[in-house]
Amino acid sequence: MLPPDLRPGMADALLFDLGRVVIDIDFVKVASRWAAHAGGTTDDIAARFVRDEIYHQHERGAVSDAAFFANLRTQLGIDITDAQFLDGWNAIFVGPMPGIAPLLARAADKLPLYAFSNTNQPHIDHFSPRYADLLGHFREIFLSSSIGLRKPDAEAYAHVVQAIGVPAERIVFFDDLAENVDGARACGLKAVLVRSTDDVAAALEALDV
Repeated sequence: MLPPDLRPGMADALLFDLGRVVIDIDFVKVASRWAAHAGGTTDDIAARFVRDEIYHQHERGAVSDAAFFANLRTQLGIDITDAQFLDGWNAIFVGPMPGIAPLLARAADKLPLYAFSNTNQPHIDHFSPRYADLLGHFREIFLSSSIGLRKPDAEAYAHVVQAIGVPAERIVFFDDLAENVDGARACGLKAVLVRSTDDVAAALEALDV
């Protein structure tokens, strides 16, 4: 559901999550690759995977890749190498979300675009060159492992709002997770829950962007 007050002229900047808003991702592909390396099943590995505090700290850049993979080795009960974990970890990326590229190109002609993603350095190293054209629409990209802050923490939104340099209420934020949308709204941003690119298109139409 779109915020009821989206209207032409009410935004000075647009802020986009990356995963499942700009770039499609699929964790099943990760679990499948790890299962192939470990000789297990995709379903078993996916069921054991937990986004625990080590995962969150890895996204804040506070835990090394080696420590993150060591935690996964214990959590998942599989004994594969760091290189094999990395191979599966980066298999998550599917490609651009269908239809998002022309929407971003059109919006960028009218308003400055920014991105804010909870992510980690291996993923950044992987997606940045592969989606350079798509990511080129953004004036700045805020990445949790680079800024040391992650959604939905209020400090993270405050950091991004300050860096963008416009009032929070003049920023429209797009994210696929309800907890991140709720966190953004609590910090004064206008926020759109994205279930498909159609939700982005509808919001941009309401904004006349």
